[in-house]
Amino acid sequence: MLTVAALYHFTRFDDPAALRGPLLALCEAEGVRGSLLLAQEGINGTIAGTRQGIDHVIAHIRSLPGCETLDWKESPAPTMPFGRMKVRLKREIVTMGQPGVDPLAGTGHYVAPQDWNALISAPDVAVIDTRNDYEVAIGTFAGAVDPGTRAFRDFPDWWAANRDRFEGKRIAMFCTGGIRCEKSTNFLLGQGVQDVYHLKGGILKYLEEVPEEESLWQGECFVFDQRVSVGHGLTPGELTMCHACRRPLTPEDHAHPAYEEGVSCHQCIDEFSEARREGFRERQRQIRLAAQRGARHLGASRPAKG
Repeated sequence: MLTVAALYHFTRFDDPAALRGPLLALCEAEGVRGSLLLAQEGINGTIAGTRQGIDHVIAHIRSLPGCETLDWKESPAPTMPFGRMKVRLKREIVTMGQPGVDPLAGTGHYVAPQDWNALISAPDVAVIDTRNDYEVAIGTFAGAVDPGTRAFRDFPDWWAANRDRFEGKRIAMFCTGGIRCEKSTNFLLGQGVQDVYHLKGGILKYLEEVPEEESLWQGECFVFDQRVSVGHGLTPGELTMCHACRRPLTPEDHAHPAYEEGVSCHQCIDEFSEARREGFRERQRQIRLAAQRGARHLGASRPAKG
């Protein structure tokens, strides 16, 4: 059994590029795979490997400037959910596109998973899901508002158009692991909203710690790796993934006329040109050939870029 570690930490990196090489080299030496993002505002990503490998990489990250208090969330995986290791330099570790947003300057009130149910059940609280529309579609908290955003950078515009709906309400926000709420709650504070809260550790921590019989979570939680989704106790879910657009698919979606393995689904059939789909078909052919040889083609876990 392998260990999957999801992590993020906001700190100040003066020279993220100088951190990239040693971090990538250690991950490769330990057989750890996944994706890590480095920016001047910190680090974010998900990695998988053996217990020893994950421990060594986490120790290295915690030795980076300002990362000694790094927290992370773990879950098991029976097989490696990533095809390779990537350490990338980015402008933001989660893209909101708001230069004035700085979680280090302040965020909403953290709410422990054990206290979350009581908060979101209060009549004066509005609960907002800050994730993308395809994530919300497979699972969310009962009664949560879905902004219907395609990407996190759309959230500020959605808030500007809808803020009057929440006048006089306390705002409770949540996301997969907590990183999007660090920025979205700081954003709301900058917009003059006073009573802002967010789920500490995100949905993943809630599903790990809150018993299913007490849970207000409905459905599954989308994760950005080959497991696709997890449920209570962080057990792998039943969904698969469209390897063209990286959106989740139910068993029923496989029967849709627009579905072609590795090439398209009903959600992205109009998003790619025929030339792109031909490229996807060739990638899928190479994946099948690699599987027949007992190998794994890197394209099996590589997202398509629109």
